[in-house]
This record gives sequence, structure tokens and C-alpha cells, in this order.
Amino acid sequence: MSLPTMASPTLSPDSSSQEALSAPTCSPTSDSENLSPDELELLAKLEEQNRLLEADSKSMRSMNGSRRNSGSSLVSSSSASSNLSHLEEDTWILWGRIANEWEEWRRRKEKLLKELIRKGIPHHFRAIVWQLLCSATDMPVKNQYSELLKMSSPCEKLIRRDIARTYPEHEFFKGQDSLGQEVLFNVMKAYSLVDREVGYCQGSAFIVGLLLMQMPEEEAFCVFVRLMQEYRLRELFKPSMAELGLCIYQFEYMLQEQLPDLNTHFRSQSFHTSMYASSWFLTLFLTTFPLPVATRVFDIFMYEGLEIVFRVGLALLQVNQMELMQLDMEGMSQYFQRVIPHQFDSCPDKLILKAYQVKYNPKKMKRLEKEYAAMKSKEMEEQIEIKRLRTENRLLKQRIETLEKESAALADRLIQGQVTRAQEAEENYVIKRELAVVRQQCSSAAEDLQKAQSTIRQLQEQKDNPRLTEDFVAHLETELEQSRLRETETLGALREMQDKVLDMEKRNSSLPDENNVAQLQEELKALKVRESEAVATARELKLQLQELSDTWQDHIHRNLLNRVEAERAALQEKLQYLAAQNKGLQTQLSESRRKQAEAECKSKEEVMAVRLREADSMAAVAEMRQRIAELEIQREEGRIQGQLNHSDSSQYIRELKDQIEELKAEVRLLKGPPPFEDPLAFDGLGLARHLDEDSLPSSDEELLGVGVGAALQDALYPLSPRDARFFRRLERPAKDSEGSSDSDADELAAPYSQGLDN
Repeated sequence: MSLPTMASPTLSPDSSSQEALSAPTCSPTSDSENLSPDELELLAKLEEQNRLLEADSKSMRSMNGSRRNSGSSLVSSSSASSNLSHLEEDTWILWGRIANEWEEWRRRKEKLLKELIRKGIPHHFRAIVWQLLCSATDMPVKNQYSELLKMSSPCEKLIRRDIARTYPEHEFFKGQDSLGQEVLFNVMKAYSLVDREVGYCQGSAFIVGLLLMQMPEEEAFCVFVRLMQEYRLRELFKPSMAELGLCIYQFEYMLQEQLPDLNTHFRSQSFHTSMYASSWFLTLFLTTFPLPVATRVFDIFMYEGLEIVFRVGLALLQVNQMELMQLDMEGMSQYFQRVIPHQFDSCPDKLILKAYQVKYNPKKMKRLEKEYAAMKSKEMEEQIEIKRLRTENRLLKQRIETLEKESAALADRLIQGQVTRAQEAEENYVIKRELAVVRQQCSSAAEDLQKAQSTIRQLQEQKDNPRLTEDFVAHLETELEQSRLRETETLGALREMQDKVLDMEKRNSSLPDENNVAQLQEELKALKVRESEAVATARELKLQLQELSDTWQDHIHRNLLNRVEAERAALQEKLQYLAAQNKGLQTQLSESRRKQAEAECKSKEEVMAVRLREADSMAAVAEMRQRIAELEIQREEGRIQGQLNHSDSSQYIRELKDQIEELKAEVRLLKGPPPFEDPLAFDGLGLARHLDEDSLPSSDEELLGVGVGAALQDALYPLSPRDARFFRRLERPAKDSEGSSDSDADELAAPYSQGLDN
């Protein structure tokens, strides 16, 4: 099989080969699980090569950026270049074998071929593989291309207008009358002549422009014709754009099923699917993504069709769902235009992976197609019925207008006839009067003529009478001439009146008589009856049209109600879930409140216990005060009596020391925990004010160092002057070791010993 020629007019070989060899670093798609071991091994080898190529390309870019003059960098650069050349050579060998053995690969290794296409077709092989994928290598229309260019197309003006807006930044199409614009115009013009029903549609030029970047114009024309015929693009670009409506309907269903929250947000913002997805289907993302990313999507489209458009569209919405739900309609429009197109510039494979994680059910799409066809068929029938009723209504209105015009014309004719008859009758009456006058004049003229003739005869009889003179004869002749002139005038007036009478009789005969007037009135009544029937029929048609409109509105409302019911059910489920979650949180809150109440009870019990201990301490302090007072009284009594037995002094001193040790233990117990922040008052005594850390000794040694009396006195209550003197006297013997005797200490401690014994 002969391979088609290739052309790469714009992209450099290095960048295109790197683009072609770049493979996804992610895991393969689900179809790779069904591959044979050899195919899996080949696919793994290709992935490893692509991974190494990507690493080497990164290292080369880093070394080119640093530009260090060291021998190691030169060695690394040369090794990276050698790795790139080897990987590129392996890729060329693999795809060359695929192109040469295309039928075998298409028939026996279809799954592996699908995986390789999803990973990207190398740039230099795209022209061949695209033609092989759409079976556009040997098409009869290719031989007609040169003849089509010689013909003129009615769409030439539109094509010229849009060519400058097709890839305006690309070098191949930049500049007026450039080579790219010229070949693009030729291909679009040729197709508009081949398919006159479609002609030219805005958006198809981007697909043809991408084809022209890869192959010559004749082959690009053949591939475009095949795409229009076999890939549903022709239905998309028809003037009705019925296929685009179907694609939008299917995409909306997938959006509602897989991203219901985002779909609800779109509806709340009146952001319709056609506002952002129409260009996806019409240009196959060529006006959305940069060329490297859009070409990867187009590779898969050539093999799998419009399915990849649905997948990529849903993947984009899934990735950007959280950001879109925080924007209004204008913000979402800006986001679709500025942010989404450049999200996958650095890693197109991530977009492909996300696309094949989208759930796509071909059976469900077929079912949706049937539902849409049925819905459109029903809408078409209703539109046809409405159109027919509108046509009938228009015809009836025209008929009513015609009947009204005829009725008005007949009424005008009838009125005009009656007026004309009245005028003719009046003229007839005037003519009859004139005729009577003329007849009377004629009769009088005839009488005068007879009189003149009789006079003439008499004159002829009497001409021999000598009494008649010549003057009399001349007078008679003059009268005779005047009589003849009057007779001539009378005859002329008579003939004129006769002509008028004849003319009036003719006109009178042409006028309608009473029977004709009655017939015209009957026709007028019949016209009015037909007019009333036509008005009634028009009213009935209006009622039918109103009923059809109401039925159509009810149908639309039912559909809306069904959708609202579905959304309400979803919201109710969500509400139940939130209610259950709220119930669990309420349970946790009550449990935490219970634990807090228990903790508060425990803290209150502890406070009460501390207060009880403090009360006991207060009682002990009061008891010690009482005992100290008793000891002081006994000391005073002992001083008065002067009865201190020297022999028993040592025993009293030991007993006193034992008592001091007991008092020290009680002081340690009274010291207890740190003082409270809030002072507690018992019977007006500020206990906490006196039991601070500064007033109590920090250790037993310090307690012994300051003396028992001073320690107790300063720690428990403010000293009275008398108590202070007593404890200072008791303390002084311990300090004065020189010049003091044990007898003085015994003398001072004797009252306390006696008091303790008592």
C-alpha cells in the first residue's frame, strides 16, 4: 500500500519530535489491562523511553540555562543528545512499522494501537496516520480538486472574511495573502462546491488549518471530506445545527449526572451549556487549548470520534468545579477564556488521564440520542401543526379581507346605483317636461304654419285684387320667412329632444331594475353570512391555536416540574443526610455538655473539700490560739508562783520539744496546697490573706531557724505585742550560746510545759 506524503510547514523537527515522544508519566488507561504480554512489554518499553527522554530533556534545558564551561557538562550534554537520538530513532522505527503494517495493526493489535495514539502520535507521522485512520488515502474526490478550484463559489466572500481570523498568531497563516491563507481558502472553497447544502460554516476553518499544518492541501481536502462524512461533523455544520443541539443535550445530561452541584450553580447563574461548550464541539478544542494540547486531543478524535470531546469537557469541569462554584456568570466566562486553556500546557498527559477517568456510557448516549430525536420530532410536528394553523389563519384572514372588500364594493355599487337611479329619474322628469314644452311649441308652430299656409292660399286667391299693394306682399313674405326660420329651429330642437329621450331610454334600460337590486341585496346578505362563518372559523382556529400553545406550555411545565422534582429529591436526600449529621453532632454536643457538667460538679466538690479543709484549718488555728493563750496564762501564773522545779526542768524541756515537733507537723499540714486566688472569709476573718507563700517558711530548717514561736505567730495570725515579747524571749536562749545557761531556757519553757501537761 502506498503511503501518503507528509508536510510540516510550521513546526521545527526538534520541538515536534520532543512533543511526539513525550509520554504520560501517569498510569495507562483501562484498555491496557486487556493487552497481551508482548504488547504490554512494548508499551512499557515505550513508556521507559519516554521517561528517559523527558529526564534528558530537562537536564539539557538546565545545562543550557547554566552554560558552565566544564568538561562534565559537555559529557552530560553529549550523553543526553545521544539518548534523545536513540529514543527518537526507536520511536521512528515503531511508528514506521505501524504505518507500513497498518492493516495488521488495525486488525490484530487494535488495543495497543489505541494506547499508542492516546499517548500521542509523533509529529512527522501525523499526516500518514491521520489519513490511514479516516481511510482518506485513495478518494475519487482528490482528482476533482483542481477542477473545483477553477469554479466560483457563492461562499467565497464569507471565506475570505474569516480566513484572517483563523490562527492569526501562527507563522504559517500570518500576513495577508500568505501561503497558508491561500491554501486554506482553496480547501474551504472546494468543499463548499462539493457539499452545497453545508457550504461554509464558521469554525470549520480551524480544523482545515490544523490539517494544512501537517499535509498538502489536496490530502487535507480529502481528510476534511472524510471527517465531514464519517465523523458527524457534517451534521454539526449544517445550517440547522441539529447535531450540535444533540451534543449539548447529551453533555448537559452527563453534567447533571456527574456534577449536580455545578449544574445547579450554572442554572442559578443562567450560564447555559451552549455558552461555553459549543466551540468545544465545533472546533474540537482547537480554539480553546494551545496547539500541542489540542493536537493530542485531535489524535484521539481521529481514532475514537466525538467521545473524547465529551470526556475532555467533563474533565475540565471536574478539575475546576470548586473555583467555578465561587464565581458569577461574568466571572465564569472570564475563567473559561483565560484560566482553563492554559492549565495543561506543561502536561497534556494529565488532561488525557483525567478525561479517561470520566464515566462515559455509549448505550446511555444512544438512549439520549433517541430521546432527543423523539423530542425534536414531537416539537417538529407541533411546529408543523402550528405553522399549518397559522397558514390557515392567514388565508382565512385574507379571505375575510377579500369578502369585506367585495361586500364594501357591492354596497358602494348598490348605493351608487340608487343615487344614479334617483338622478336619472330626476333628469328623466326634467326631459319629459322639456319634451312636453317642445311638443307644445311644435303644435303651436304647426298651427302657425297652417295659418300661414291658409293665409298664403288666401293671398294667392286674392292676388288679382288690385287693393293689395306691393308693401303688403313684402310684409307677408317677411313673415313667411320668419315663420319658416322658427319652424326650422323648432324642428332642430325637436330632433335634439328626441335624441335626448332615446339616450335617456337607453341609459334607463342599462340601470338595474328592482329585481336586480333585490338580487344584489341577496348577494350582499350571502356575503355577510359567509363573512360571519369565516369569522367564526377564524375564532375556532384561534381557540385551537391557543389550546395547542397551552398544551405545549403544559408539556414544557411538566418537563420543568420533573426536573425540579428530581432536584428536590436530591436536595431532600441531602437534607436528610445533613439532618442525620446534625443529629450526630447534637448527640456529641449533649455528651460534651454532660461531661462538662460532670467536670463542673467534680470541680465544685473539690472546691467544697478545699473549703472544708480550710475550715478545719481555721478550727485548728483557733484551737492553737486558745492553747497558746492558756500557755501564756500558765506562764504568767508560773512566773508569779515562781515554782519551777530544777530537777524536773530537763523532763519538761523534752516534753516541750516533743510538743514543738507536733506543732511543726500541724504547721506543715496547715500549709497544704497553694493559696486560692479568691480569698475565703469565715466569720469575718481573712484567712487567705495571711496564708501566703511569703509568710510561711519554705522548709523545716527555715522554720527551726526562725524559731517555733515566731514561725507560728507570723504564719497563722498577726502578733500581739505581748505574744511577740514572749516568743522573742523564748527565741533568745537559742541564739545566745555564750553567757546563757540552760536554766534560763528551762525557766522560760516551764510554763509551756506545765500548760501542755495540763
